Amino acid sequence: MGHWWYRNIVEPGKLPLLLALLSFVLSFLVTRVITRLIRAGRGPFKNITPGGLHVHHVVPGVVLVIIGGFGAVGSGQHSFGAGLSAVLFGLGAGLVLDEFALILHLDDVYWSEQGRKSVEVVVLTAAVVALVLGGFLPFGVNELTPDERHSRGLVVMNTAMNFFLALVALWKGKPRTAVFGTVIPFVALIGAVRLARPGSPYAKRFYANRPRARARAGLRAFHHDRRWARPRRRFEEFIGGTPD
Repeated sequence: MGHWWYRNIVEPGKLPLLLALLSFVLSFLVTRVITRLIRAGRGPFKNITPGGLHVHHVVPGVVLVIIGGFGAVGSGQHSFGAGLSAVLFGLGAGLVLDEFALILHLDDVYWSEQGRKSVEVVVLTAAVVALVLGGFLPFGVNELTPDERHSRGLVVMNTAMNFFLALVALWKGKPRTAVFGTVIPFVALIGAVRLARPGSPYAKRFYANRPRARARAGLRAFHHDRRWARPRRRFEEFIGGTPD
């Protein structure tokens, strides 16, 4: 186990990334527990309202992200400062993304239906970082052999192709597929070749005069949402609480 830890985490310099991921997840979970206790009126926790101004936890989160980010830039990869900066960055990122919906809507939608976006973004972020930590590199670079990585042209072409597939998936109204496709090229390829979601920019552009394709896309989206919407909703409510 010690050999695996050194070979896969310490030697490649992934320890700061692991610390950032763990502190990110811990920060989000602790924040959600505290906010749910405040909402239920339990425990000693209360909203911070100096002078009547409600200070959202995204504010200290931004401060921690700035400190951790600049600290990481100025620290060596294997130094104690890099690890500390990674922890601070992860803590701040957890606080910031917990209120992602507030930043997106510029309104306090924490306990509304729109607030679900925060939980979704946190889960996606943690999953992508975990994939990178496990050895997946963005845009399919990990699919290349060591000899191919020495060829700058192959690396650029491979990266551009996978980035293009992720953009097509996003264009077709599949943001989750596009995000995962940046680190797993096969996922981006599936999202790029399958039918677009109804209402997506791609569907509006290419399905306007194709009623059959528009009907197939709507039927596929209906079956997909009926299969996955309820489990995803329950998972989000389990983590983030039930919206008002």
